[in-house]
Amino acid sequence: MGKKRLEDAIKKIDHPIEVTYRCFELDPTMERDVKDNMYEKLAKKYGMSIETAKANTANMTQMGKEAGVDFKFETLILTNTFDAHRVTMLAKKHGLMHEMTDRILLAYFTESKHIGDHETLTELAAEVGLNREEVEKMLASDEMSDAVRADQQTGQQYGITGVPFFLINKKYALTGAQPTDVFVNALKKIISEDEVTSLNEEDGASCDDDGCDIPQK
Repeated sequence: MGKKRLEDAIKKIDHPIEVTYRCFELDPTMERDVKDNMYEKLAKKYGMSIETAKANTANMTQMGKEAGVDFKFETLILTNTFDAHRVTMLAKKHGLMHEMTDRILLAYFTESKHIGDHETLTELAAEVGLNREEVEKMLASDEMSDAVRADQQTGQQYGITGVPFFLINKKYALTGAQPTDVFVNALKKIISEDEVTSLNEEDGASCDDDGCDIPQK
């Protein structure tokens, strides 16, 4: 949802903005095949009732609809996401990280696909244009593991403990799925601060590849 709101904000700003996705696991200890559903997992993790867990996710579902995201928590399949991250890093090598990330998020949150399953990941990767055999070979090995862990280590260095987390120009941070207007205002402020401000009113001597231009008095 935070990703969608950021994308909506960028569309409202007349300035080039490059977005780079980074790997982050909320629960690296999660099993690939989880018996509990979303509500049961939340209830156990936070010591709440199933009813409370359902109420909390219902609020998230409604906010998602308002942002244009269709959450299907009833049928969502919990799993370890490390291999999904490895696939996105492989896609990054081929210039398809955005497409791969979008496809995996849709598969997980809306289509209730098992994104920890290698066959499922291979199918998703092939859909966005990656070579099926290359993906299968990568998943059968430890390839891209170092790239995922490097991203995670960078996140630790910045003190990131949750998502969504937005780091802008390696200096400014926004946490949580902020409203679109918050992103718009923050980006405009950062862009204005980064613009070069002229400190002189009159032209001075300047040089370029064609030589030097001395202003005439």
